[in-house]
Amino acid sequence: MHHRHLAAAIALAWPFAAHAQTAPGALPADTDTLSTKELGMVSVSGARPTSLPTQIPTTMHSITRDDIAHSINATDSQDALKYFPSLLVRKRYIGDHNHAILSSRASGTGNSARSAVYADGILLSNYLGNGVGGLSFPPRWGLVTPEEIDRVDVMYGPFSAIYPGNAVGAVVDYVTRMPKKLEAHVKVGYVSQPFDLYGTHSTYRAWQSSASLGSREGGWSWWLNVNHTDSQGQPLTFPTRLVSSGAANNSGTAVTGAALDADNQNRPWYVLGSATQYNTKQDHLKVKLAYDVNASLRASYVLGLWQNESEGNSVSYLRNAAGQPVTNGAINIDGKSYSALTGGDFPVTREKLLHAMHGFSLKQNTRGSFDWEVAASLYDYVRDDKRQNASSNTQPNALTGGAGTLADGSGTGWHNLALKGTWRPDPLLNTHVVDFGYQFDDHKLRYQTTTLTRNYLQDQGGTLASNVSGSTHMHSLYAQDTWKLAPRWKTVLGLRAEQWEASDGRTDFSGTSAINHPTRRGVWYSPKGALSWQWRDDTVLKASVGRAVRMPTVNELYGATSTANSQFINDPNLRPERSRTTELSAEKDMGSVRTRLTWFTEQTKDALYSQTVFDAAANRNIGRVQNVDHIATSGLEMAASSEDALLKGLQLQGSVTYTDSKIKSNRGFVNAPTDTDGRWQPNIPRWRATVVGTYRFNDRWSGTLGLRYSGRQYRTLNNTDVNGQTYQGVSQFVTADVRIRHRFDKQWSAAIGIDNLNNKKYWNFHPYPQRSYTAELSFDL
Repeated sequence: MHHRHLAAAIALAWPFAAHAQTAPGALPADTDTLSTKELGMVSVSGARPTSLPTQIPTTMHSITRDDIAHSINATDSQDALKYFPSLLVRKRYIGDHNHAILSSRASGTGNSARSAVYADGILLSNYLGNGVGGLSFPPRWGLVTPEEIDRVDVMYGPFSAIYPGNAVGAVVDYVTRMPKKLEAHVKVGYVSQPFDLYGTHSTYRAWQSSASLGSREGGWSWWLNVNHTDSQGQPLTFPTRLVSSGAANNSGTAVTGAALDADNQNRPWYVLGSATQYNTKQDHLKVKLAYDVNASLRASYVLGLWQNESEGNSVSYLRNAAGQPVTNGAINIDGKSYSALTGGDFPVTREKLLHAMHGFSLKQNTRGSFDWEVAASLYDYVRDDKRQNASSNTQPNALTGGAGTLADGSGTGWHNLALKGTWRPDPLLNTHVVDFGYQFDDHKLRYQTTTLTRNYLQDQGGTLASNVSGSTHMHSLYAQDTWKLAPRWKTVLGLRAEQWEASDGRTDFSGTSAINHPTRRGVWYSPKGALSWQWRDDTVLKASVGRAVRMPTVNELYGATSTANSQFINDPNLRPERSRTTELSAEKDMGSVRTRLTWFTEQTKDALYSQTVFDAAANRNIGRVQNVDHIATSGLEMAASSEDALLKGLQLQGSVTYTDSKIKSNRGFVNAPTDTDGRWQPNIPRWRATVVGTYRFNDRWSGTLGLRYSGRQYRTLNNTDVNGQTYQGVSQFVTADVRIRHRFDKQWSAAIGIDNLNNKKYWNFHPYPQRSYTAELSFDL
């Protein structure tokens, strides 16, 4: 983006501020004995309390249930983050459970372990691995549905001692509903996406239905939510052949239909067909129980079940002389022969997953001298099966059986325990608050792949192809002191100590080849600090600094995997990633207009990176994890919002972010030594911006227009992917979304919308959805 474009974006976004109590994108300001608003501290009233430490004077944003209903075509829980400053979720289709990774200021869409996502304080982030190399580890978004969201809160940066080093990018907390009286909700939705790319010209659809019921009687309250999604996603991968790999002869089947394009390095290649087109059926069940023992003590329990069944399909664009599809054997295009088509070119996958989540907490909240909480959660891969045809098993035979693999992840999961305390020496004035606690986090990976020779779609057992197992354990102690030094000054000092252990690591490459990895242990310390100054009645200045240590995950250490079209190489000797992050902010609140300007930096040593490179000779994606010696990031973020400032009933929010993120040094490499030094960090755009405006015509009608922009970026560590507008590239984009909502009466409402209104064709390795039409009908009692 040129400087004149930045100036235009700033001019557009700067007036967009909102009243602190109601605007999307900002937590409400707190007040105390001063007559001025104290922007250095935030709190939430009139709703269930967030799990985030709102007393820390750092950047936080929020969106409410009402804002989501009016402004966002939300089909998954991650859609609620669509217009947050500097955030992006790599959602490829409705129900995307294996690639929807959260990106933040200095963490790209390949670094899922650099953010923390919670639902009511229960961990949804999957720290069994990082990114999508070999296996996939995005947050478990499916355990929260849009209909049960009450509010979403986000804290930027690793500035609270309460959270592990994985929170270096951002902490997200979904606050879900608990009723105060009998209530019921029903919602049905439909999405249609006409898709036109290469040789694919089709329309993909999704159907959703959701129902909720809850009540409160005396000290008891309960909530039940069920959701069903039936989704057809667009193709996500494409078999290819480089034009230069062809040999001038007449061997192979002469075919037509190949689409000529250029790869991400601008080398001409043929796109031979489409693959990884998922037909997905998902079911969600959430049960929540709470009992108020007395006015200040609550016990609560949550059970979440998520089931996924998906069919991954592929289609050949190639036709022989008789006009029949060609899916196997050597091929000849325009007088050149190319390597034979295999089952890896046109894969067939079938998945069945059942995951369960349990959470329990006992919390005292007197707001007096001392409060405490005990919380425990468990996430279990009850069933996690993925079946795929073998490279030698090609279509059409692969559609009905034959050789293949069964990858079984059952037994995988994690559990967490937290003991928390809060001490207030002066509870009446609340000028001094000390938070402290102990946490235990245990992650266990069990992933076995077997070879099936008869019918991979149905058979069990088979010959062991690979087996990955291992565990990580973390014991943490933290203390954090929030002290109001003076009426206009506040400081927060914290320290987190972590004892980490990786054990039981084993990698079997066959039934007779196994590697046992030694146990590793270590202790690390992460100090935190923040300071705020109420410079003027409407202006506050904030400064935050924090160290974060992100430990290697089980999969990065031990998780070597291999399938028909991909391979992942692990490293049991990886070093922890260490980041030092700073933030300086100025916030101005003028009632109906609120603005924020933030300068941020991050210095990361031994950054953990999973880098996937396509090996043309092996015709597969090769993923390799490594430590990158030093990545330096700095940037400027401006966010603003307004309500009724320009026009009564008009609510506006905008943000612009500039980021400079470079690899300063790296002993590792992609293709040759030093080929990554001085390169841009992958998946971090230099410029990004969001603008969303909602106009409420009256109590019944509202309309929304949202815009999102992301600038040029790279996917590879050595930045050789200079062509982003293609399969395996990462492109810049500008997209527009619209939504119109009408409330017929107190119970019934409907909405129609269009995502990607301008029908932008854009990529993040895979193609994002093209123009999508949405409709929904809701009943609320």
